[in-house]
Amino acid sequence: MGKREILKSDKEYDRLVKEASPNSPLFKNCLRAFVSGGFIRCIGQLLMNIFSSYGIVAESRNMLVSVILIGLASFLTGLGWYSKIGKFCGAGSIVPITGFSNSVTAPAIEFKKEGFILGLGAKIFTVAGPVILYGALTSIVVGIIYYFVR
Repeated sequence: MGKREILKSDKEYDRLVKEASPNSPLFKNCLRAFVSGGFIRCIGQLLMNIFSSYGIVAESRNMLVSVILIGLASFLTGLGWYSKIGKFCGAGSIVPITGFSNSVTAPAIEFKKEGFILGLGAKIFTVAGPVILYGALTSIVVGIIYYFVR
């Protein structure tokens, strides 16, 4: 094959890809992501305000809101609803802490039939594992540096 023939087939391939790929409604997707992400944030703020009205200190409030949002997202993932929410909302449901919860819970549910050790235990961290691992290692290194610098 000569260079001209390869170039021609590359152009044809690009044309076929454009024909087969659906057009993405960019503005609509951005608006959905913005509104849904904002809605999740509003739920978090509502919880913060409720805990604040009970006199719970800020550090505990932050932890409680995170735990509740993570638990709620895991619960919705278990029911199979979070994937439907994610298809509608796009990045608005993936970016907040709820998306991280979903990324840990979904593989665990998918592989639970393989057993607790080889299924659930091995697959729970396939997506989020590297984030947890490197986050934990980084916090240890920073803690050690802080200990000696202080």
